[in-house]
Amino acid sequence: MSAAGQPTEKRFQHGKTDLCYFEWGNPADPTILMVHATGFHARCWDKTIAALPPDYHIIAVDQRGHGRSYKPDSLSDWSLMGRDVGALVTGLDLRHVIGVGHSMGAHALVQAAAIMPERFERLLLVDPTITDPDAYKNPPALSDIDPNNNPVSRRRNSWSSPEEMFAAFKDRHPFKLWRQDVLMDYCQYGLLPDDEDDNLVLACPPYLEASVYEGFRSLDPYPIVKKIELPTVILRAQMAGQDVESVRDFANSPTWPGLADIFPNAQELHIPELSHFMPMQAPERIAGYVANGLAMPV
Repeated sequence: MSAAGQPTEKRFQHGKTDLCYFEWGNPADPTILMVHATGFHARCWDKTIAALPPDYHIIAVDQRGHGRSYKPDSLSDWSLMGRDVGALVTGLDLRHVIGVGHSMGAHALVQAAAIMPERFERLLLVDPTITDPDAYKNPPALSDIDPNNNPVSRRRNSWSSPEEMFAAFKDRHPFKLWRQDVLMDYCQYGLLPDDEDDNLVLACPPYLEASVYEGFRSLDPYPIVKKIELPTVILRAQMAGQDVESVRDFANSPTWPGLADIFPNAQELHIPELSHFMPMQAPERIAGYVANGLAMPV
């Protein structure tokens, strides 16, 4: 048996925070909170969730600016994503949470767990976007960040259907690395109706996605990381080569190789055969780490 099945779509509102989240299972069972990467959405976890054992209560959230959650003017301030996750955890009164975050979602989860460790049981950080400590020195002012400088801001934003988007992406790097059923979930749930015509637009607008990348230095995570005594597992993907194209390739890991040593209670597993998009490549394997930590065959 597994946690397969269609979830219930719900909303959480607290002040200016207006988040969509999806819920599977019985709230009386142990809770897994899943936080997606930049440009993605909650339903990118569907195939990982389907591979989990039964008897879990699962919540996957659309982060601000993503999926069906509200769209602010910018996502350059990474502290706001962490505050949202914390507000959701307290607002839903979640306890003994297994926190699972991918990429930027792992960064947001770390922020929340540092503020309210008593609500978490353990963390699984899937190739977190927590890079070399030197990268966070002398960050730019938020007012100086211009997402238009990032090429992601010019992504194609209009599609006739999820099938058209899938056909355009399936043979393109890095999407060709993904399992095709996961890519279809990304396309199916990653488009929303356009208010101006009959087409569909990306659920994370290109300008907002670009603002996340441009603002990654806005919050130094290392003072936060040092506070987290929760049992933590870090899955680290393939590393970039030395050439410029490799460094810019989103399939390569952004995770600093020394990160596990900064956490008071962390283990790292380096998985060089998988890319930064490991939940999209091997959802069953990631589900095993969610359920069992590193106590599973590798």
